[in-house]
Amino acid sequence: MIELLSEHVANQIAAGEVIQRPASAVKELLENAIDANSTLIQLIIKDAGESLVQVIDNGSGMTKEDAEICFKKHATSKIKLTEDLFAISSKGFRGEALSSIAAVSQVELKTKQKNSDIGHQIKIEASKITNSEACAYTNGTSISMKNLFFNVPARRNFLKSKGLKQNIL
Repeated sequence: MIELLSEHVANQIAAGEVIQRPASAVKELLENAIDANSTLIQLIIKDAGESLVQVIDNGSGMTKEDAEICFKKHATSKIKLTEDLFAISSKGFRGEALSSIAAVSQVELKTKQKNSDIGHQIKIEASKITNSEACAYTNGTSISMKNLFFNVPARRNFLKSKGLKQNIL
């Protein structure tokens, strides 16, 4: 019998196509930092990316509203019209990376724009915002992806069985 998958399950499957292993997340997060006009980018990795991938940049940062919407499917600041697809000058543009990362990990984002007095912090687990509040932060963005595939055991086991976590970069 054919049935439609729940949105939650469909999101996890789709996320596995975009974020296949920790290196996929590293690539997407670094591209976002570059697109934010950062001049300094830090990359922190623990347990070959299975436990933690964190990218800290001094780029343009985001507003509270942008920080909350950036994890939704197809949310992007890089294209608006079909014509924009023919003149892409940024690294990322599809609006799939952050929503995919948020679907299969525990995410913490801290961000602040240069012209703002206060930053904003968002915590997400399995695509659900669990916390959203003002915070003290420097200019730019820090995004931490923790416990990759914690909610997709088959994918997490695949990382271990295939040795993919050892080949992060």
